Amino acid sequence: MSPAAIAEAPHGDTFVSSSYTGNGASSFMQGGAVQGMKRTTFSLDRHLHKEFPVVVGGHGSELYTKDGRTIFDATSGAAVSCLGHGNQRVVRAVCQQMASGIPYLASGFFGNETVDELCEELIKGTDHKMARVYLTGSGSEAMEATAKLARQYFYEQDKSTKRVNFIARQGSYHGNTLGALGLSGHIARRAPYAPFLMNNVHHVSSCNPYRQRLDGESDAAFVSRKAAELEAKFQELGPETVIGFVAEPIVGAALGCVAAVPGYLKAMRDVCHRHGALFILDEVMCGMGRAGTLHAWQSEGVAPDLQTIGKGLGGGYQPIAAVLISQKIINVLYDGTGQFIHGQTYQGMPVQAAAALEVQRIIRSHNVLDNVQKQGAYLGKLLKQRLGDHPNIGEIRGKGLFWGMEFVKDRRSKTPFEPKLNIAQKVHDMAISEPYNMTIYPGTGTCDGYSGDHVMLSPNYLVSKKDIEHIVRVTEEVVKAVFENFHSS
Repeated sequence: MSPAAIAEAPHGDTFVSSSYTGNGASSFMQGGAVQGMKRTTFSLDRHLHKEFPVVVGGHGSELYTKDGRTIFDATSGAAVSCLGHGNQRVVRAVCQQMASGIPYLASGFFGNETVDELCEELIKGTDHKMARVYLTGSGSEAMEATAKLARQYFYEQDKSTKRVNFIARQGSYHGNTLGALGLSGHIARRAPYAPFLMNNVHHVSSCNPYRQRLDGESDAAFVSRKAAELEAKFQELGPETVIGFVAEPIVGAALGCVAAVPGYLKAMRDVCHRHGALFILDEVMCGMGRAGTLHAWQSEGVAPDLQTIGKGLGGGYQPIAAVLISQKIINVLYDGTGQFIHGQTYQGMPVQAAAALEVQRIIRSHNVLDNVQKQGAYLGKLLKQRLGDHPNIGEIRGKGLFWGMEFVKDRRSKTPFEPKLNIAQKVHDMAISEPYNMTIYPGTGTCDGYSGDHVMLSPNYLVSKKDIEHIVRVTEEVVKAVFENFHSS
């Protein structure tokens, strides 16, 4: 079955269609819906002053709310639901693992074949550039494990090693736990917890050509300047003190789908390896097919020493993320203690592995990434055609099914809006409301960590041409309406 056929397939045993119909809520709800129902909850929601739509079901790209609406999920949640909602193959795989009696096993006591099969699938997906997999429950946990494993790699070789520093990037986000947040360079997210964050993380600039490229500067010259900056940071800290450099090949939530320019990843890896440091990539959001290749680094063939993955790994059917580990790190562990000195209760649960394994098998066996590339190119083309000349859109950028738009007060100067105006949030709020009924992912701090607004679109991998046209039409209407309201107020 081709990706196009998958995207148009009827609801059945194998796939749930991604195509937009607009009438799913009424058919899903039994006995009708009560309009305007207020939600009573004891959950600490993301925002205590917001009334969130209550979702009671989902099918493909559609989410059905308690008040009878059908919302088109144009972001796959937070770039998570890569196969859409209600995929029956994945649901069945999870149920079978649950029914086996071992949804959970103590990973310190037992092995499991489902876990082994997933790890083999993941290593094959790197063309064996990576050697082992460490499973976790979230991207933040994966980044925490990565930081510890990177340190242990050097500690195993020399107990008195001076390697204690990480170099990461400004305008980055690697997770919300203290270690992962410490690696992050998003100033506003760090600020409340700054006293608790690691003081051995040092930041260089991101790779953001829209805001950083000099007039007339080529990609090669831009990359050379970035490599020189990283080299200077190594020299400032002392090359022998640096554990590794951490980066997202395509920056998601913090900057809004800003991809590294060609040659950047190789140049950064070369600086790291010249000084014996590790090259570490965070692909929790941009990886596992989101950018059109299974791993974002594969478009340039620049394999890392350590890599985090998540979100699209399990497609939202189970909470799962992972660390992919290169052979040289495994060799050091094998010749040393023989273990990673780290562990978690829900590490590598068979039920998590069952979900992720089925998701990855579907992506591979049905050439789903061909559809990501095709529909992603169409999404980018339409966005630029319909909104590329908007006076308050500075740049439309992206790759695969991972696209962002940065909003500016003035295109010529690239001046951002004041944070208090909440431009990106206004776009999201209008989009998810009647009559638009679609998700758009908002982000802030795009310019300097405080100011700057962007939104992202990251639909599931099975979207059709019709879906893309719907997404762009709604996005255009919402963006224009938000700015018309803003300029008239």
